[in-house]
Amino acid sequence: MTTSDTFHDLSLSLHGAVEVVHFDRRAYTVRRIFASLASDGETANLYLTPPEQEHWCGLFPDTFAPVPNKWGARGWTQVRLATIEPMELLPVLRAAWSNGGGSEPPE
Repeated sequence: MTTSDTFHDLSLSLHGAVEVVHFDRRAYTVRRIFASLASDGETANLYLTPPEQEHWCGLFPDTFAPVPNKWGARGWTQVRLATIEPMELLPVLRAAWSNGGGSEPPE
């Protein structure tokens, strides 16, 4: 199970990520928002591409679902944090981070 605190820590562990306020949510951004955490801490929204969304929703249908509005059609995906382990969530979060403009520093 991923807690809201763990989600927060994982999000900020990604290179260049910072926390910002987005309406009533905590949001995480690099060049643009790649994730946001609901105020109740039970769900988060991730910025995936539509093919990534289809993949993860198909793989974990009890955990991932398109956001139920026009943003969901663009790839924004809701994750139920209580149904996924942090290490299972991390690759999905990294994909969202990359879609938000994240990249690893040059070596």
